[in-house]
Amino acid sequence: MERDASERRVVVGVDGSPSSYEALRWAVRYAGLVGGTVEAVAVWELPGLYGWSAPAVDMDVDEEETRQRMRKELTDVLGVDVADSVRSHVVHGNPADVLLRAAEGAEVLVVGSRGRGGFAAALLGSVSQHVSQHASCPVVIVRAQKQ
Repeated sequence: MERDASERRVVVGVDGSPSSYEALRWAVRYAGLVGGTVEAVAVWELPGLYGWSAPAVDMDVDEEETRQRMRKELTDVLGVDVADSVRSHVVHGNPADVLLRAAEGAEVLVVGSRGRGGFAAALLGSVSQHVSQHASCPVVIVRAQKQ
């Protein structure tokens, strides 16, 4: 992810969850207020990839298809005009680690309160909790709207 040190970057984690969509909307509004740019980061990680056993899933992940899916999600959530102003990145790795690296030098890191996995009763997802404790910039954690 190339960076211009003079721009005010707002980094947001997007994982397809309702709270990540709210985080994306929040990031766009905030970037508009501070004259910043939004970088949406989606992270993919194959379960079982790290450890002593072989992966239990197909290793052939189509990155271009994943990028197109993310672009469609951005458009669905933000509309075409706004989505076109968002820089999107699809990165392989551990979600918390990738977001922490992406947020280095950023104005703020924005994440949803809960991702797609975990326990429904948990107040924070593991990624949002980890980045809130280790980020080098301010972190905003956004909850999904109650339905």
